Amino acid sequence: MSQQTSILADIPFSLLELAPMRQGSTVGETLHNSLQYAKEADRLGFNRFWFAEHHNMPGIASAATSVLIGYIAGNTQRIRVGAGGIMLPNHAPLVVAEQFGTLESLYPGRIDLGLGRAPGSDQVTSRALNRDTSRAEQFPEEVSELQTLLGPYNGRHAVRAIPGEGTNVPIWLLGSSLFSAQLAAQRGLPYVFAGHFAPRFLYDAIEIYRRDFKPSQVLDKPYVMLGLPLVAADTDEEAQFLGTTSKQRVLALIRGHELWLKPPVETMDGLWSAQEETYVDNFLGLSVIGGPATIKHRLEMIVKELGVNEFIFTNDLYDLDKRKKALQILMEIKQ
Repeated sequence: MSQQTSILADIPFSLLELAPMRQGSTVGETLHNSLQYAKEADRLGFNRFWFAEHHNMPGIASAATSVLIGYIAGNTQRIRVGAGGIMLPNHAPLVVAEQFGTLESLYPGRIDLGLGRAPGSDQVTSRALNRDTSRAEQFPEEVSELQTLLGPYNGRHAVRAIPGEGTNVPIWLLGSSLFSAQLAAQRGLPYVFAGHFAPRFLYDAIEIYRRDFKPSQVLDKPYVMLGLPLVAADTDEEAQFLGTTSKQRVLALIRGHELWLKPPVETMDGLWSAQEETYVDNFLGLSVIGGPATIKHRLEMIVKELGVNEFIFTNDLYDLDKRKKALQILMEIKQ
């Protein structure tokens, strides 16, 4: 009797990359490691490789998102490369359209544009990026502007994105609250929920998106991608050990410290208070941690419960070889 095919077989797996830096490493070394990681994902058959935009965060080297997309796309063969996402209040829509239109022209059919309305930084850095603090309120209008700039020229608008016009780069809306879910539904756009750092509104956001979805030229039915923190290893015990790297990083985040990747530790006891432990656990509440069987079971349960169409994983392990190993494990459990 043949073994039953996993429900994960038809679910695309993708990766969200923050270009995590180990203390003492250089930006160049970090980005080279991100490329090696992306090449392995490309070889194994992952669907997308997206960079998240963050600023003024020592330990995260993904600030110049569109530059990194070109670097990865130019050195891989098949995998889609994109932004998860561009924080639109930081950028003029015309500049985004020109950058992603250029990328799409160089790597046709492989570029994605995920959009968020958060600054991807603290308030001081946000002001350094953009003096207009009301830009986030203009997010729906600026999404429309981007769609127009990337669409076919209608013979009317005076400002045109060259390159960009007519490329129709796929636009995704990202969110950790209900706002982007509502907007994605209204516009008939694919939606990504940021479960890798903000699990609180997961169920409500997906329910609202599906309930209010209006078909568009882009999509005839809802499409949900879910971001999840991943720690995959050969055994559950090793995964729990490796996962202490992410826990230390979130702990540094809530303390306002620099976000360097730290080696895993045998125990977090003594490193955090009970209150901090609760906060970190809530932050990483959707983490998928374990050996192959545990990972497979957890992802299958999520698919059955939420009906997600695609997963996008953060995989911030300390060791590059362990990161690559996690990718192999993920693809094996799809069988």
